[in-house]
Amino acid sequence: MYSPTTRVLAVLELLQAHGRLSGPDLAQRLAVDGRTLRRYIRRLEDLGIPVLSERGRYGCYSLMPGFKLPPMVFTDDEALAIALGLVAARGLAVAGAAVESAQAKLERVMPGPLKQRVRALGETVALDRQPSTPLQDSQTLMAFSLACYQCQQVHVHYGSAQLETTQRDFDPYGLAYRGHRWYVVGYCHLRGALRSLRLDRVQAIEPRAQRFVAPANFDAVRHLALGVASIPRAVQIEVLLHTDMETARRALFDSIGLLHPADGGVVLHSQADDVDWFARELARLPFSFEIRQPAALRAALAAWAQRLQQLAAVVP
Repeated sequence: MYSPTTRVLAVLELLQAHGRLSGPDLAQRLAVDGRTLRRYIRRLEDLGIPVLSERGRYGCYSLMPGFKLPPMVFTDDEALAIALGLVAARGLAVAGAAVESAQAKLERVMPGPLKQRVRALGETVALDRQPSTPLQDSQTLMAFSLACYQCQQVHVHYGSAQLETTQRDFDPYGLAYRGHRWYVVGYCHLRGALRSLRLDRVQAIEPRAQRFVAPANFDAVRHLALGVASIPRAVQIEVLLHTDMETARRALFDSIGLLHPADGGVVLHSQADDVDWFARELARLPFSFEIRQPAALRAALAAWAQRLQQLAAVVP
């Protein structure tokens, strides 16, 4: 729950960010009524912050032009949220020096008790992530992020796994972190199709004047997962899952295959090089299923079931 002090600071932040806001708009953003908002405004004035008020039913509030705002102020919860974000950044292949520098700057302006809590969080919290390849050029991440936000086409110099460099115009739709690497996903004008580029292989990026319209609600992480699921493999697999789509998605990871609604449940289309591994993945599902193809997968599942029965029958 927000405290009154937190909401007073929120009023200051909103006025700083927007310059001029109506009373009803400001009250709605804070989820308070008009009387409470006026009390917060008086509190800011008591602190010496000149808030200009325009009278009337739809009067507006703003800060006095030229007023120099005090240094950025964080509540305890906000500071802890930032510190936890820095902990996560260490596992996302973001330059370690930048993370440590940001942490040090935060601690310099924090009161003693809060500094101790934030430092404790940074030194004791660990995320379940494997070590990642450091992102050498954070400017590439920032450049693609801005291009995605502004729907601005970019020109990219890109190196392949075979050390061949190509140049292409690219419409970036979104950024994603998967498999310990950063990717940008979008429309590649060189290939004429949707593509994903590894950021560590981007040699140069230049903004173009052209703008584009990105697909609505585009999910870059899901696109990467489906791309992995579509890689050609030795065995084609089709399984009817006796459940609904939402339950199937919760039980299976995205890259295992493509899910389609069907009569009697959900059809899983997949490919694999190892049917024994796939049989083990099916065996852990909390709902029933029917293997449509291949027969080798049914045999592998039967062998796995027999082994489990043998293990269950062992008496210590």
